[in-house]
Amino acid sequence: MNTDIAEVIIRPEGSLQILSYQEAQQLCDASEEGLNEILGQCALAVLNTGSKVDNSGDLVNRYPNFSIQVVLKGRGVQLVIQNAPSHAFVDNELIAGLKEHLFAVIRDLIYARNDILENSQFDLSHSHGITNAIFHIARNAQLMPPNTLPNIVVCWGGHSISEAEYRYSKHIGYELGLRHLDICTGCGPGAMKGPMKGAVLGHGKQRYPNARYIGLTEPGIIAAEAPNAIVNELCIFPDIEKRLEAFVRIGHGIIIFPGGPGTMEELLYLLSILLHPDNNSLPFPVILTGNEQSAHYFNAIIEFISITLGDEATQLLEVMVNCPKEVASRMKSCMALVRQDRRDSSDAYYFNWRLTLQLDQQTPFDPSHENMSQLNLNKNQPTHLLASQLRKAFSGIVAGNVKADGIQQIEAHGPFQLQGDPKIMQAMDTLLQSFVEQKRMKIDASTYNPCYKINHR
Repeated sequence: MNTDIAEVIIRPEGSLQILSYQEAQQLCDASEEGLNEILGQCALAVLNTGSKVDNSGDLVNRYPNFSIQVVLKGRGVQLVIQNAPSHAFVDNELIAGLKEHLFAVIRDLIYARNDILENSQFDLSHSHGITNAIFHIARNAQLMPPNTLPNIVVCWGGHSISEAEYRYSKHIGYELGLRHLDICTGCGPGAMKGPMKGAVLGHGKQRYPNARYIGLTEPGIIAAEAPNAIVNELCIFPDIEKRLEAFVRIGHGIIIFPGGPGTMEELLYLLSILLHPDNNSLPFPVILTGNEQSAHYFNAIIEFISITLGDEATQLLEVMVNCPKEVASRMKSCMALVRQDRRDSSDAYYFNWRLTLQLDQQTPFDPSHENMSQLNLNKNQPTHLLASQLRKAFSGIVAGNVKADGIQQIEAHGPFQLQGDPKIMQAMDTLLQSFVEQKRMKIDASTYNPCYKINHR
């Protein structure tokens, strides 16, 4: 048990130096209405950057005496951290990047609670109101500098990938960095860290100033995808849906590496947007890529998409295997198309306001056993709505695999039950089984027990 640092006191910087008494009290409040529990979970995940843990319950059990309190002094705020992981410190000093991440946690939890979720000016029952809230959270985190040309490439992929896949993701990042492209990921390990690590070298060779490594996360998944140390712009959104929307509003193109159910959730979410009739003319490049051995993986993904959503969906995806230079060049050329489209439409470079999302895509999905069993996984609906329903199915599987609440539900009530169109269910069963065989479900996949059951009918 690594709890060598009995107590450390940290003074926040910038605006966090002047938190109000009410804000400090919220951060110390351990009740359901307070923020201390979620602050502790996020802070512990940040301080465990680099650990091979993707279960917040395991993380809490490993450091049962960890605590963080916010104390107001005459000259400002102090963070009192007790029993913190020793590997987050060098000579008893908290690593600078982790300190930045810790401050981002406090900033976003306070802002989202007080200025967004409990602010009547934001109508979160309306689609535009949710998008507006996401804009404000991103702006408060300074994710949207003005007068910057489109160059943010979102990279999605699994946190549990092979060493060869990880090296390939670094090569992609290196080629993107050489072309002055910035990286945005879910900020965790694996395919979320590799592109950033590669881009550091590419940006460095080009003497590219102010390189951006943007990490977007949310409290429920932060233990599974704790911010890697390269992230220099971290933002924590209130839930997975707002996090996903932030990716497509802030990013200008998306590269998808091999992954598991979380990656499929992201891909299906994206397809649910791009398949909407109002979005079919918007340029939004999507490239699926991996090393030479990933061809079989992507063939399975395309086959699943073809069976469930049809050719219209597969035509939105470009598969490019084992060609990092070509992928980066393709993405660079697409940035010019995005820029021209934004200029012609007078849309902002830093936030894609024109994408149409429906409230169903933006409302937090509770992966309870009842909600999972009632998903409409049938073809008696528009394709973009089916994509959204499939996204929720994979979201529930992610929750059952790595999120504390989801794991507790599975332990209490058994696996989620999924049913629907026989062809869709067979395709889902086949794809998920391939993820299990390839050990893509969890970091510790040797003992994986499915949190779902596919019912064929």
